[in-house]
Amino acid sequence: MSPIDPVRLTADLIRCPSVTPEEGGALVLLERLLGNAGFDCARVDRGGVANLFARWGDKDHARTFGFNGHTDVVPVGDAAAWTHPPFGAEEIDGILYGRGATDMKSGVAAFAAAAVDFVIATPPEGAVILAITGDEEGDAVDGTVALLDYMNQEGEAMAVCLVGEPTCPNTMGEMIKIGRRGSMSAWFTVTGVQGHSAYPHRARNPLPAMARLMDRLASRELDQGTDHFDASTLAVVTIDTGNPATNVIPAQCRGTVNIRFNDLHSGATLSAWLNEEAARAAEEFGVKIDIKIKISGEAFLTEPGALSDLVATAVQAETGVTPELSTSGGTSDARFIKAHCPVVEFGLVGKTMHQVDECVPIEQIHQLKAIYSRILRDYFA
Repeated sequence: MSPIDPVRLTADLIRCPSVTPEEGGALVLLERLLGNAGFDCARVDRGGVANLFARWGDKDHARTFGFNGHTDVVPVGDAAAWTHPPFGAEEIDGILYGRGATDMKSGVAAFAAAAVDFVIATPPEGAVILAITGDEEGDAVDGTVALLDYMNQEGEAMAVCLVGEPTCPNTMGEMIKIGRRGSMSAWFTVTGVQGHSAYPHRARNPLPAMARLMDRLASRELDQGTDHFDASTLAVVTIDTGNPATNVIPAQCRGTVNIRFNDLHSGATLSAWLNEEAARAAEEFGVKIDIKIKISGEAFLTEPGALSDLVATAVQAETGVTPELSTSGGTSDARFIKAHCPVVEFGLVGKTMHQVDECVPIEQIHQLKAIYSRILRDYFA
C-alpha cells in the first residue's frame, strides 16, 4: 500500500458537504480507508449525529495513542461571496480552498494518513485509536461525548490523546494547547409590573434592576490569571426589552452574559455567585429574577510533561519552531477527553477557519502529517 497523500485526502473530505449534523460522506470515506489498512472500525451514531471509532492493535494494550478530530463544518454562509466553490476543494498556487480546509478536515486527513502509513510500515507494539466526530461545531452532546461513552462501554481506552484542531495563530508550529478555559453562559429574566411612564410609582420597572445587575457582574474582577491561564472574563452580550414605546414601562427585560474562566473557578462556584447577585438585585428593586445557566465546559490543564514534550519535540524537528504551551482561545472537544486521559492539541494555522474562502497552504498539510508521523514513531519507540 503506497503512502497516503494527506492533501488528496483533505480534498476528498472537503468535497463531502458535512455541515453539522450532516455526515456528507466524510466518515464513510474514512471508514473505508482505515478499514482497508487493518483498523477495526465502528460507527457510533447517536442523536442524529454520525461518529467513527477506529482502532489498530490490541484494545487491552496499555500503550495506546489516540487522535481526535471532527469532519463536520460550519455553514458556508453566503455562497455567492465565495471566490472558490465551498465544497470544490480547488488547488490554486499552492493553496487548497474549501469549507473545512483549515477547521479541520486537513487535520483529520493528516493524522489518518500518518496513522495508516505508520501501522503498515512499522506495526507498533500497542494500539492506535482514531476518534472522529461529526458534532464538534454543533451542540457537541452526541459527538466526542458519544465516542467516549462507547469506549467506556466497550472497554476501549486511550493512554494519551492528541486533538488535531488548528492551534497556531500565525506560523506553523508556534503553539500547542495544553488546556482550555472553561465557558458558561447565563440568561437572566427580570420581571416587574408594566405601567405608564408618566406614573412610574404605579409600575415596577425591571430595567434599573437589570442595569444594576449587569454592571455588578461586568465590574467584578474575577481574578488576575494564573501561571498557565489569562485572567477570567465576563462579557455582557445582550440586554433586551422588545419595547418600542416611549410611554410604557415594560414588564420584563432579558440579559445574557458569557464567562470564560480559568482553573481558579468552576462552573458551580460561578453559578453560585451569579445566583447570589441576581437574588441581591431582585430584593433591592422588588422584582423577580429568573436565571438559566449552561456550562459548556470546565477549565482544565494538562501539566507540562511527557505528552507536551513529545509533541513539542516533533513540532520543533519538523518546523524548526519551538512551540509555546498555551491555554488561549475558546473551547474544543479536549474538554471532554481530559477526563479520560491526558490530552493536548496541535494543528494548523487557524487564520481562515469559519471564513469565506477558507483555505490552507498545501505545504502545511504535508508538514502536519510529518509531525503526526514523528509523534507516533517517538511514542512507540
